[in-house]
Amino acid sequence: MADFIDPGKKAPAFMLKDQDGQTVQLKDHAGSPVVLFFYPKDNTPGCTKEACAFRDRYAELQSAGAQLFGISTDSAESHIKFRDKFELPFPLLVDENHAMSEKYGAYREKNLYGKKSMGIQRSTYLIDAAGKVVKVWKRVRVDGHDQQVLDALAALSEQN
Repeated sequence: MADFIDPGKKAPAFMLKDQDGQTVQLKDHAGSPVVLFFYPKDNTPGCTKEACAFRDRYAELQSAGAQLFGISTDSAESHIKFRDKFELPFPLLVDENHAMSEKYGAYREKNLYGKKSMGIQRSTYLIDAAGKVVKVWKRVRVDGHDQQVLDALAALSEQN
């Protein structure tokens, strides 16, 4: 089980399909910031709230020049239903074998009411235009997280 990627490190490369079968690679987004949010499961209360918060702030994320991707171990079919039901304007990446989630340290042991299991821990990564991780949010609390990401993007653009 990998640790979370530390800020300052190069973001692990990836190549995944989105809900529509389009291939998405980190290298294709070089030159602009990328926000990756790992979430446990489509159509669950916390994940829906998080995705809808990003949906509602999507224009601001785009204005900041950021590319946004949601990632879970759900299937493309599940992602399509989730996207359509909540009108999500950003791609949802399919990581069914959790290889990417493991690379980023988001796939880990979770403890819910004393029951241990493996799965995605809600976490978000901000990657700069050069492909370096600049901010990591572990064990994300959904309320206000969209604003935290926008604030970090604003700080990043001030540095450049």
